[in-house]
Amino acid sequence: MKHVSAIVLAAGKGLRFKSRIPKALARINSKPVILYSLHTLSKHPSVKDIIVVANDRIARKVTEVVRRFNIKKVRRIVRGGGRRQDSVSHALCVLDNNTGWVLIHDAARPFIESACVTALIKQATKTGAAIVGVPVKATIKQVRSSEFEVRSKSKKQKPKTIVVERTLNREGLWEIQTPQVFKRNLIFKAYRKFGRLDVTDDAILVEKLGVPVSVVPGSYRNIKITTPEDLVIAEAIAKKFKV
Repeated sequence: MKHVSAIVLAAGKGLRFKSRIPKALARINSKPVILYSLHTLSKHPSVKDIIVVANDRIARKVTEVVRRFNIKKVRRIVRGGGRRQDSVSHALCVLDNNTGWVLIHDAARPFIESACVTALIKQATKTGAAIVGVPVKATIKQVRSSEFEVRSKSKKQKPKTIVVERTLNREGLWEIQTPQVFKRNLIFKAYRKFGRLDVTDDAILVEKLGVPVSVVPGSYRNIKITTPEDLVIAEAIAKKFKV
């Protein structure tokens, strides 16, 4: 089997994080968020090298993290693009010739587990594409913005509100996470054909090829750091992770 290369994405704008410190460099128990996933991937025997995608704002700091914590499998740090797909494309262009499988992961998900990576790689070798996720636990409603008229003594007002359009049946709904693992030729083909589309994960592009994508059950601990409140939850989860 040709080796697995990991792409770790740390080039997002992080608009919802609302901090001057990029979320990949935010601290969880005094260690940067990105370190957790780099540590797990670097210790996994099937992952032969790691490419980190970072924007200009944090590239130097990421390099310092890699050196300070001796993450030897990080082969290269490349510049991110304007969109997620652009960042992935930049990394795909510098893959090693011996790479047969590509693992794509968001640096903002620090708590990936080695067993999950193993299960994903095993499943991907059978089907060509495997992603991780968990069943949705909450009630999910599709909503829309609406204006309603309010009469006041001075004038009519039409404030906007959010109203329920429909409630989705949560049976069969899964929250998809990263990592996601793909056969190299498959993810290259997906990006060549559909890379211009705006999508929220890489599996969507593979799905558009008509290729079945397998889902491996993951962990609810594999949270994504999106808002400052997520760091509070992450502090508790991090106590079970050694880096």
